[in-house]
Amino acid sequence: MILAVLMLGGAMLGVTAIAGLLMLYQIRQSTDYENSAKAIFAADAGVEWALQSYFKPPAGPLPGSPPGTLENGAVVSVTCYDNTNSPVACSNPSSTYAISEGSAGGTKRAFFVGMSTSTFP
Repeated sequence: MILAVLMLGGAMLGVTAIAGLLMLYQIRQSTDYENSAKAIFAADAGVEWALQSYFKPPAGPLPGSPPGTLENGAVVSVTCYDNTNSPVACSNPSSTYAISEGSAGGTKRAFFVGMSTSTFP
């Protein structure tokens, strides 16, 4: 009888521990939605910057990269590459694609944009 009580108690303890761990993951995931949205919008801003630099470069000097930190605390970085996969300036006509990375908190998101397949109205 003591053995049966110990086995049932151990099983209940194990189930409770697993349920608590799953709840912890759900709570952590629900709090990361805000950072995920910030990271996605930062990466999107980087894509827009890369396309603007490629299709309509300004007459004056172009900064080497978009603003690093946005007002909401998200960080964006953009790297443009040519067809040999070497980094180049986004305003360079030989740019073939760009990778825009946005991060906020511990969340990171990235977008890829092909320059040769994009069109500007």
